[in-house]
This record gives sequence, C-alpha cells and structure tokens, in this order.
Amino acid sequence: MSNKLAIFVSVKQQISDISSILAGMSEQLKSMQGTIDSQHAEICSLNRNVDRLLKENRELRKRLEKYEQPPKDSGNSSTPPSKEPIKAEVERRTKSLRKKSERPVGGQSGHEGTTRKKVEMPDEIQEVSSRYCSECGRDLSGVEGELDYVSQEIDLPQIQPIYRERRFYKKVCSCGCCNRDYAPRRRGGNAITFGKNIRAIATYLSVVQCMPYERLQSLFETMFNVRISQGTLANIVREMLEKSRPAIALIERMIKASAVVGFDESGCYTNGKLNWSWIAQTTYLTLVFRGAGRGAKVLEERFGDSLKNMVAVTDRHSAYFAIDFLNNQICLAHLLRNLEYLNDIDKEQTWAKDVQTLLREAIHLRNQKTYEVIPKDSWLTRLDELLKKNLDNMRNEFNEMKRGIIRCRDYIFNFLENPAIPSDNNGSERGIRKLKVKQKISGCFRSGTGADAFHALHSIADTAWKNGQSPLDAIWKTQARMTP
Repeated sequence: MSNKLAIFVSVKQQISDISSILAGMSEQLKSMQGTIDSQHAEICSLNRNVDRLLKENRELRKRLEKYEQPPKDSGNSSTPPSKEPIKAEVERRTKSLRKKSERPVGGQSGHEGTTRKKVEMPDEIQEVSSRYCSECGRDLSGVEGELDYVSQEIDLPQIQPIYRERRFYKKVCSCGCCNRDYAPRRRGGNAITFGKNIRAIATYLSVVQCMPYERLQSLFETMFNVRISQGTLANIVREMLEKSRPAIALIERMIKASAVVGFDESGCYTNGKLNWSWIAQTTYLTLVFRGAGRGAKVLEERFGDSLKNMVAVTDRHSAYFAIDFLNNQICLAHLLRNLEYLNDIDKEQTWAKDVQTLLREAIHLRNQKTYEVIPKDSWLTRLDELLKKNLDNMRNEFNEMKRGIIRCRDYIFNFLENPAIPSDNNGSERGIRKLKVKQKISGCFRSGTGADAFHALHSIADTAWKNGQSPLDAIWKTQARMTP
C-alpha cells in the first residue's frame, strides 16, 4: 500500500513538474509570438518603405532621362525655332556642318564683287567744285571746272503729311433733281479720313512686318508726323478684309484646281481661345485661313471634292491621311530631323544614319534630274531592307521611329515619280510661320475679324511675293478698291 502511495505521489509530482514546464513554455511561446508579431510589423513597414523608395527611384530616373538625352530642337525634331531656348538657338545658329576651310575670311582674291549701279536719270544734280584756291586763296568762280568723278547719293525726302481738303458740291437741275456724283456722307461720320497711302502702309507694316498697333502709332507720329489712334489702325486693317475677299476667292479657286498642294496647321489664339491657322499653298499661291479645329473636317468643308484631285504634301499629322487625296507626300525634312535625334541619343548606331543617307541620296538625285520621272521601286526596296532590321536591342525611340516610317512607307518617295511634287513641306511651314511671329510680337488676336483680316491679307502679300511682286503694291491695289 505504501509502495502504491509512493508511486502515486511520484506520478503526481511528475505531472506537477510537467505542468510547470508547460506553463513556462506557454509563456515563452507568448513572448515569441509577440516578438514575431513585432518583427512582422517591422518587416511590413520596411516593405512599404522599399516600395516607396523604388517608386521614387523610377520617378527620378524618368526625370533624369530628359537631362541625359540630348534636347530636341529645330535641328533634330519638329520643334519650331520659336520654341527653342535662347541658348539652343544661339548654338544652332553658330554651329556649322561644314569643315573649316584654310582660306581667309571674306572675299577671295579674284572674286568678282557686286556694286550698286548708278541710275541713268537722277532726280537731282549737284555741281561740286572749289570756290577759292586752297594754296593762294585766289577766286576760282570764273575758272571752268574739269570733271573729276561722279558719285550718287541715295536719300529720302523729309516726310510730311499732305492735308487734302475735298469739297463736295451738289447740283440741282432745273427739273428739280439733286445731283451728287459722290458717295453720300455717313451719318455721324468723321470729317477727317486717312488716304490710300496711309492705309496701305499701315496694313503692310501690321501684316507683313508684324508690327503691333502701339509701335505703329508711335512710328506714324515720329516718322510721318501723323497722329493716328490704335483703334483707327485696327479698323483700317479690319476694313481691308472686305476688300480682300475677291482676291481670296480667286486664290482659293486656283488652289482647288492645282495638282500639288502643301498643307500645314498651327495653333492660333483668338480672344483667349485656341483656334487653328491652316495653310494651303503652291509654288505661286498662298491661302491662310482660320479653323475651329485641326481635324480633316476643316479641309473637307473648305475644299470639298477638289481634294480628290490633289497630291497633298504634309507632315505626318493623322488628319491628312484621313482625307481622300489623290496621293500623299510626307515631308522628308521632318523625317531627317527626327532621325537626327536618334543619332544624338545613340552615336554608335548606324541604322538612323543609313536611313538618312538613303533619303538624302533620293533628294540629291531629284535635284540633279529636276524634270525626269524616276522610278521609286528600287528606293522602296532599299528602305524595306532597313526596316527589316531588328532594333529590339536598341532604345524604344528607334522602334517607335521604325513603326512610324512603316505606316507612311508608301508616301516617302512619290516626289521621285512626279517632278512637280517637292520632297519637303518647307513652303507651308514658311507661309504659316508669319502668324507665329505676329502672335509672338503682339500676343493673341483680340477678335475673330482681326484674325481673319490678318490671314487674308497675309495670303495676298505672300502670293504677291511668290510671283515676284511687291507685297506693299499688292496691299495698295487691294485697299484702292475702297471708296474714297
């Protein structure tokens, strides 16, 4: 009995010991669980910090890319010169692609220079001779002079306004009829008006030379002694819009009948709202007009079915390829500049250089054979070989450029088969650049009428210039239609 009791006591003690050990282990487990939870929370916090840092790293890399990559300017992209930083513009203008010559600066020995020729019938002749002997002081007025040499001086007369008073007389016939061979005076009209020359010069300086009205006002008062308000100057330009409509209608009809037409568009702010300036131009014609958007609908509404008979010379703006033109020719100048950017970001690659070489060879051939029809099949074959090359190991910009060329492949070499088609759209860009210059100097147009007047008169002036005529004369003839 005692043995059993001893065994029972021993087992009970063991159980008690085991319970104590389990209780201790339970406390340890609780402590370990707390440690694990704390470490888990710390790990989660660290993971969030890592994710945040990775995101910041990606953003910083993107921001650094624009500094690591060469900047885009008018020489390696479609960025216009007006949007270039001053430093970039200076570098572009002073950078030369020609190799330095060993010749001295200036005209070379044996070079035939050009000198202004004297006029045969001068407006004024002045006889210049000595009145007294420089040695002895004797009077030389009675001595016949011997012609030594003749020179001519070009000058401007002192500009003074002409005040012309016009008196209008009505004549009453015996039959009672009151005869007026002149336009009736408008009620409330000013008794003082400005003549045709002032109107033509004001319009020319505003439209062709892009002078703002404030500077025009100062110029007229300083140089011509004519005081004229800015409002009157604006009215003069706006009044010209109505008189320009017949000339604009004629230009439009002639462009509609043209086989090859260049197009371009650019933003035009009017009264604080974004409109679009469009240009349609040929070798001898320029038509600039304002549209509400830059989609294909603008041209379709303006030119209608005539678009089907045109070859359009354009950049790669998608709107031009949504129009049912007879054919298209993309601007190779744009393409060459975009390829130049690829050369800037990777100077070791040859793909962009090879494409450039191909395009330049085609342009050079056209310049050599100005009037010949050159088959384009062999040129397309050479281009296709370049487009087949794998560019996956190169930067994304190369594949983007490759895809862009593939989309417009059929419109690259059309200028070879038709001598009338230019290889670039520089004519359209030059024609529409005037509006950007005007806005840069004067700001946005304050009214739609003022904007339309500038577009119309610029069309007339540029068309005159293309045909070897004076833009000032063209504007003068336009405003001469106005009733005096």
